[in-house]
Amino acid sequence: MLSGLASAIEPSQITAVVNTGDDTIMHGLHVSPDLDTVTYTLAGMINPETGWGLSGETWSAMEQLRAYSGNRLGWFNLGDKDLGTHLYRTTRLAEGASLSQVTAEVARRWGVRVRLLPMSDSRVETRVLVKDEQGTTEDIAFQEYFVARRHSVEVAGVRFAGVEEATAAPGVIEVIEQADEIVICPSNPIVSIGPVLSTGGIGEAVASRRDDCVAVSPIIAGRALKGPADRMLAELGHEPSVIGVARMWAPYASTLVIDEADRALADQVEASGMRPVVAPTVMSGTAESTALAMIVLQAARR
Repeated sequence: MLSGLASAIEPSQITAVVNTGDDTIMHGLHVSPDLDTVTYTLAGMINPETGWGLSGETWSAMEQLRAYSGNRLGWFNLGDKDLGTHLYRTTRLAEGASLSQVTAEVARRWGVRVRLLPMSDSRVETRVLVKDEQGTTEDIAFQEYFVARRHSVEVAGVRFAGVEEATAAPGVIEVIEQADEIVICPSNPIVSIGPVLSTGGIGEAVASRRDDCVAVSPIIAGRALKGPADRMLAELGHEPSVIGVARMWAPYASTLVIDEADRALADQVEASGMRPVVAPTVMSGTAESTALAMIVLQAARR
């Protein structure tokens, strides 16, 4: 979605506020998965085979780590080139730089013209309460749920540790207040967008601009194209459809872009409090992403 927007309008006119609830300390390094994926994608350097990490990557460091540990370590795969990003971020943070400053420095290194802001410079950690077949629950870090356990376990709850004390990163509230249009991108409502809206008054700022905010549904015909969003919605008591998405986003956005496969549900989306816009939302390439971006921008301006 962000790549499409950057193709549709001048990239320097765009600010992306990015989830950092997925951030983790791995092998002593501060890893910011969402920030890095956004950066590499906008730089045209994302690994096309994985959808994360850098293209042309090698894995020698992880192979050695797994060999040393008998495969106990190395389950969170970090490529050799990608490690340079994490080494730099960790060093700069130790020197006293903020995550916002480091994010801008990394973006400049890759020539990214979109302004990237972490949702907060404070630590907010997404924690997942998972339940096994016997009904026993366990509170684990998001990366253990998503990567180590391959999001195959039932989710009984999600919380954002540290969110009560966290403040929005510098510039985040101001850009929301001043933006011409606001777009909630089609990502997991609970663990990708949820942490952002829960942090430091960001949700309230977005809600105050509801008339200028458009959301794009990550659910198409009851399924997520990627990741566990549909299962997570159902497990946490939400309807895993565009109707469930509309009920979640109605306080924040006035318009919901839904796929043509969900055209028959448009009236129910409207009854949930959002204006439905029906469009092709499967972004299989640059042309499709740009076309959807134009539809989203037109919907916001309307």
